[in-house]
Amino acid sequence: MEKKLSEETKPRAASAKATRTRKKSVSALEKMQLLITVVNRDKSELYIDLLQAFEVNMQMVLSASGTAPTSTLNLLGLAESEKAVIISVIRRDRAKEALALLEEKFRTVRGGKGIAYTVPMSSVIGVAIYQFLSNKS
Repeated sequence: MEKKLSEETKPRAASAKATRTRKKSVSALEKMQLLITVVNRDKSELYIDLLQAFEVNMQMVLSASGTAPTSTLNLLGLAESEKAVIISVIRRDRAKEALALLEEKFRTVRGGKGIAYTVPMSSVIGVAIYQFLSNKS
């Protein structure tokens, strides 16, 4: 009877160990964020290339228009109202330095003004998709 009980508990112990191992690997996952960048459309390629240096594996570019009237833009010295919205998936640990570089480029690139902010992602469906987005193979 003792032998039978110890054999029955072995699978449970192995299962508990596997669960602990999975919990450890889950806690090691990198959190992901959406990085939203709005820039003049003619500068979008520049910003897309800059963001790829931060292990951004997926970006989507949407065409947009500014909302200010042309007369207001001319008064401010801004002639461009055609915008691009760049939506990038970036790891949280890389987002701060990406935002710092974008802020610098917004100040230094001629006609390169824009805005950028992040939105936290709460989940991603599928291990393969997560590995692709987080650049963890």
